[in-house]
Amino acid sequence: MSRPVRKVLVIKLGALGDFVLALAAAAKIREAHPEAHITLLTTPPYEALAKASPYFDAVETDGRPEDAASLRALIKRIRASRYDRVYDLQTSGRSSRYFYALWPFAPKWSGIAKGAAFRHKNPERDQMHTLERQADQLKVAGIWPDAPTAPGEAPAPDVSWMGETAIKIRPTRPFVILVPGGSAHRPGKRWPAERFNEVARYLTDAGYDLVVIGGPQETPLARIIARGAKGVRDLTGRTDFSQIAALGAKAALAIGNDTGPLHLITAAGAPTIALFSNASDPDLCAPRGHVTIIQSNNLDDLPAATVLVAANAMLPRKEKAPA
Repeated sequence: MSRPVRKVLVIKLGALGDFVLALAAAAKIREAHPEAHITLLTTPPYEALAKASPYFDAVETDGRPEDAASLRALIKRIRASRYDRVYDLQTSGRSSRYFYALWPFAPKWSGIAKGAAFRHKNPERDQMHTLERQADQLKVAGIWPDAPTAPGEAPAPDVSWMGETAIKIRPTRPFVILVPGGSAHRPGKRWPAERFNEVARYLTDAGYDLVVIGGPQETPLARIIARGAKGVRDLTGRTDFSQIAALGAKAALAIGNDTGPLHLITAAGAPTIALFSNASDPDLCAPRGHVTIIQSNNLDDLPAATVLVAANAMLPRKEKAPA
């Protein structure tokens, strides 16, 4: 008779888009182990989001130790916790090394590490979207026997548990969220702010309010976007994850680059236009839901008119944007 699963560790370190997608797998893990004490090992940016979720009983944020002493302390704590099961949703060289450090007394482990009890060995895993890949991983682990693993089949994450959060905006008109930011070290993933400005001017003329979100480093982009467009609210640097999700639940549309906040907005329910360059592959990592993907090898070459045509198709019939 197998040992009851009473203590579970889930490993998911980031980035935000990947973390949001992994919430779908976290929901299945909680469903499979309703009575277990589930701990998440992550990093500080996701602590509040994880604690607000219904999937974890505890959250630890030292998942990326910066020196040997911190790594030893982490491994010592994992060993002392005597987990019955570990679900490594990060499936990186770093997280696999945690398994090797625990050998030969590692818990039953779901991941890619050699020797893991539930090793995910699908040779196509690196060509699968994150949602199907993690569904297949949990199928191998025995907790999701009918996991949908064909392209496009796995369900999107559900963040409805985030609920209503106080946000400092109460638009009287339908509003559109613009997400112009992205990783500073990957500028090729950003559509030019001047093109977002073209979209903003069309949409405000059509009767929409516009909300620009991002970190404080995106404030200069928000200023460019707001030029000549009335009804643009700059919320860069002024929203946490819960507030972003609350906006996404109410938005008529979201338009943005392939970046974490767009994943959260889409998961909250906003119809979304996601802009991809050749720097990332939407077949592997795009947000899922009511989503239109627009891909251009170089986003500098993507005209605003193309995005507005997509917006026109996604907005409610009586609220069309001019194209």
